[in-house]
Amino acid sequence: MPKITLENVTKRWDKFYAVEDLNLVIEDNAFVTLLGPSGCGKTTTLRMIAGLETPTSGKITIGDRVVYDSAEGINIPANKRKVGFLFQNYALWPNMTVYENISFGLTNVKEEMDEIDFEARTNNRLSEILQKPEEVVKVVEECYDKKGKLDEKKLNIKLIDRFEISTFTAKKLADYNLQKADNLKSAAEKYVAELRKAVEEARKKAELSGNTLSDDFTVMKGDKPVRKVRKLTKEEIDLSVRRVSRIVKIGMFMDRYPAELSGGQQQRVAIARTLAPEPSVLFMDEPLSNLDAKLRLEMRSELQRLHLETGSTFVYVTHDQMEAMTLATKICLIDNGVLQQYDAPLTVYNHPSNLFVADFVGNPAINFIEAKGIQNAEGNLVLKMFDDTNAEFVFNEKTDIKSWYAEQEELDKHHKELQEKKAQQKGYVEKGNKDTVFKYHVAMINENEDYGDEVELTNEDYVIGIRPEMVEITPDGKVDGEIYSSMPTGMETTVRVAIGNYLLTGVMFGGVVYSLGQKTKVDFKGNEAILFSRKNGRIIGLGSIKVK
Repeated sequence: MPKITLENVTKRWDKFYAVEDLNLVIEDNAFVTLLGPSGCGKTTTLRMIAGLETPTSGKITIGDRVVYDSAEGINIPANKRKVGFLFQNYALWPNMTVYENISFGLTNVKEEMDEIDFEARTNNRLSEILQKPEEVVKVVEECYDKKGKLDEKKLNIKLIDRFEISTFTAKKLADYNLQKADNLKSAAEKYVAELRKAVEEARKKAELSGNTLSDDFTVMKGDKPVRKVRKLTKEEIDLSVRRVSRIVKIGMFMDRYPAELSGGQQQRVAIARTLAPEPSVLFMDEPLSNLDAKLRLEMRSELQRLHLETGSTFVYVTHDQMEAMTLATKICLIDNGVLQQYDAPLTVYNHPSNLFVADFVGNPAINFIEAKGIQNAEGNLVLKMFDDTNAEFVFNEKTDIKSWYAEQEELDKHHKELQEKKAQQKGYVEKGNKDTVFKYHVAMINENEDYGDEVELTNEDYVIGIRPEMVEITPDGKVDGEIYSSMPTGMETTVRVAIGNYLLTGVMFGGVVYSLGQKTKVDFKGNEAILFSRKNGRIIGLGSIKVK
């Protein structure tokens, strides 16, 4: 499967930058989710890779083929990129059966392909199956109803799925009526001999034309396959339809119409239709958003299995961070058209690059605590938080705050120089949707009105991110609190604790019950508290909080 590379890809409409200077590498067989709030540029990114949207500038490569390059004037159309697209709307033809919906795209394919002797291939496959005739008879016996009548439709589907053959081959196999043979072994051997003879005749016929047949019955000229522009045969189309129907488990619905299917079944048909042409890359734009919560959970599991079975590269757009966390091998988090972080799901959760990433990923959401402090001789950060609570932030790894800020200033300086250089280039358009430091939310009982006043920030101003599972309600806690709300769900309880005017959200596992207004003690467990600079919103490091 191909690797996808995006180099400095930009898409803008006038002064609005939907995607700005995106550099991204999607590895072979990856499952990448493009995640972010509505309007962040994730769908635009997907559409540009697929060829449904033309970038303003940049370069896109799929495998070893450049499909878009603004400098070279290359722009391969979507239908030539060999990609599949699954939309939020399934777009199934209501007047076509499931089989017709899946096969529709295949019937229009006309391109250069290998020439194959399908009759010889079918005969060879039948001879292989008939080596074990008792297995065929066993399948047939499973298809008799209570009245002893053979259900031919059921038999056809079972033979197709059991032996991974086409409808036409299944019908030939059923027509042998092996279940009625007086001597099963003898009858099977007779058919095998006839089939092998037909295969040998096909090989001789090919040789008379100066060709040979390969092991899979591709017509060969020397050591190269004979290729010609042709349409897919009914056999090829049927094999493809049956292959994908097995993957998504809809073989029994082939004669039904979309209106006769549930939402989940329609979704499976849409996936099968997308998989049928064997795309090297499968793009999905919020395909589960029309399903109910229970079905969404089931379909997530199916998509994981599908990714493993097809070996394709999946690129999946969603604004649901739970979908991104559970499905992806890597999450690409975008905001305002700019890549914020591209990492494995747990890295994004445990080590977010900035305040926006920390806030967007996680349910319940992360707690933000504003703090002010200085680094002591031991390297710990001596803090004051919750207005009057003294604490220390102990870094997991040795960190010098002064050096960290110096590095950040150098990075900002370099970025500014690049922007100035870019501004001098011909055709440059200044970005109208400006990038700003993310405005995080500190939960309070009585929240202050935001008048947009500028706050003078220094290098001693910090924001601490505390995941709900780190909040501990314990008699040994160092901070006084009061239960503000308690929401049990069975295996866990989501609790909000008031500390003065501040609110912290915690998750307590087990059947714990709290009373509203109950006095309690709070502490912070673990060493995965996240320290951010309040000045630039970026992560400084991970550590533990020791309340004095």
